[in-house]
Amino acid sequence: MFDLIAADLRRFEERLPEELQSNVAFIEAIGEDLVAAGGKRLRPSLAFLTGKLLGADEEATMQVALAVELLHSASLLHDDLIDDADTRRGSEAAFKRYGNVVSVMSGDFMLARVLGLLARTGSPHFTHLMSETAAAICEGEVLQFQVASLTDYSYANYHRVIEGKTAALLAAACEGVALLAGAPEQEVVALRDYALAYGRAFQMQDDYLDLLGSADRLGKPVGGDLREGKATYPVLVLILEHNLAEARAILERRAGRPGDVERMVALILEHGAHHLARERIAEEAESALRSLEVFSASPALNALRSLAESETLRVG
Repeated sequence: MFDLIAADLRRFEERLPEELQSNVAFIEAIGEDLVAAGGKRLRPSLAFLTGKLLGADEEATMQVALAVELLHSASLLHDDLIDDADTRRGSEAAFKRYGNVVSVMSGDFMLARVLGLLARTGSPHFTHLMSETAAAICEGEVLQFQVASLTDYSYANYHRVIEGKTAALLAAACEGVALLAGAPEQEVVALRDYALAYGRAFQMQDDYLDLLGSADRLGKPVGGDLREGKATYPVLVLILEHNLAEARAILERRAGRPGDVERMVALILEHGAHHLARERIAEEAESALRSLEVFSASPALNALRSLAESETLRVG
């Protein structure tokens, strides 16, 4: 599905280092690490596919792709420090290598570069969208900690967390291109709805695999979210639908005892919480597909549909 935008992604990888240039060696090094690490580039890919779908201006689409990826990368630098993460994409986390101050300020440097990109677009609508997206990311992360601190577990809170953490920025990638392309309101809304639903499915699948996936496929131990006190969907099913005190206790002590992660997995399988989680992921993917029905058939539309459909099949 990415063959359609392979050339766009190559140009993106050429442009990204230009946006990260600095005459301060540590900032430059963190930027180089970001470029080298690569990652899925999901957000730029969504921007480029949307650009193809709408026949949008290539430079405007590139500016959206760069802006959303830089905002995402800045948030990751801050998140790693907050989560005390040892690694990022298989390499030592920036704050472990350079210290807290350098990592935080490098994240802020990326945010400054985002502001420059927004200025270049000259679009108050896109600028407002990115402002709201940045606020949503912050709110999602803080809400996640608030829920863990207050043990305020609910599906509504989980929904708000995954929209803020993941779906909002995916939506900005699609909606931003549509805004700069001057797309009709119906298409702007459809693309936003698509990306929000796809983003929820994507994050729910990540959360599912964090507990029920393979450590070899994931490249990290399972149960990371549980150890951070994060109430993901399968765990919420045990607490809210089955009122399992044991599941709540494991979550609230952050799987601090030997065998806690394995016991939570056993409870999920015993009570069928994994089936309900998979059903919700499928429902979100279907919602994403329905949002695309306003568009005529095209290779870009097929690629966007395939992305949503793939979340019901992803195993790592």
